[in-house]
Amino acid sequence: MTFSDFFNSAGLGLVTGLGLIVAIGAQNAFVLRQGILGKHIGAVVAVCALSDAILIAAGVLGTGALIAVAPAAVVILRFVGAAFLMAYAVLAARRALRPQSLDSSDTPSTDADAKRGLAAVLTTVLALTWLNPHVYLDIALIGSLASAQGSPLQWWFGAGAMLGSVLWFSSLGFGARFLRGFFARPTSWRILDGGIAVTMGALGAGLALGA
Repeated sequence: MTFSDFFNSAGLGLVTGLGLIVAIGAQNAFVLRQGILGKHIGAVVAVCALSDAILIAAGVLGTGALIAVAPAAVVILRFVGAAFLMAYAVLAARRALRPQSLDSSDTPSTDADAKRGLAAVLTTVLALTWLNPHVYLDIALIGSLASAQGSPLQWWFGAGAMLGSVLWFSSLGFGARFLRGFFARPTSWRILDGGIAVTMGALGAGLALGA
């Protein structure tokens, strides 16, 4: 293996991680909201990134153990992962055709919003992260994609996905004051979801073809 192999696996993990988390949703809207408030944003970003790191590592470990016991499962996982990616691409394309925006309910409107304690904020972000059933589908997908890289490249793929999480939540949280106007426009989400659709579609095709 060469440095290029490690770099490519990490890069693929980064792109996949960003593709899965960069979409309008409850967790991202909450991080954006806290960023606009400027309250506890460091703790919120840390919790989101650490939670993703734990989930990604669990996905890589779990899938790796499965493949070790049943090598033939890699073929099944490859096609299941490809189907999931293509379905995800279709959903992202649909969102791009019918974009949403962050409405007034996603912005702080009362003094109570600004005075929420750290415990309440962290409880909310943990619930939004760990009680979202879609996150486990995403992690299973990351695990299957990581296993396709082989050992030890799957951990570079996982590290890339973790880096994508850190970059996204840090940018969203700490840059929220500057991004508020941009993400309030449906056109911005159309561009974002359009890019996600292309990325996920390309990854799914590559996985199905064994690339």
